[in-house]
Amino acid sequence: QVQLVESGGGLVQPGGSLRLSCAASGRTFSSNAMGWFRQAPGKDREFVAAISSSGGGKTYADSVKGRFTISRDNAKNAVYLQMNSLKPEDTAVYYCAADKTYVGAWYTPRSADVYDYWGQGTQVTVSS
Repeated sequence: QVQLVESGGGLVQPGGSLRLSCAASGRTFSSNAMGWFRQAPGKDREFVAAISSSGGGKTYADSVKGRFTISRDNAKNAVYLQMNSLKPEDTAVYYCAADKTYVGAWYTPRSADVYDYWGQGTQVTVSS
């Protein structure tokens, strides 16, 4: 059974930092794109960042570009999201996602429809 488990969420003040982790089990995702999405109360789930299977391709939502960094460790079957300069509008539940189909070493999908596996989410709250 495939599982994605996020961790690292919490309460942080504006301007602070958090590092989210997503540990995958049940199959290896070293040949697959992975991504992060978020959903704020009353809003649709939105794309945050994606990373290609090789780790060489990365793409970000405009709202987080320059503040967030996605990375992965294929040896640990894990993906990470370093979040700096956090703002109150970053408050949301953050979800890790994985695509089960190998498309290419540089493939970085931004659409939630592409992803096949999802974690349960971790809450990030940015507030003073």
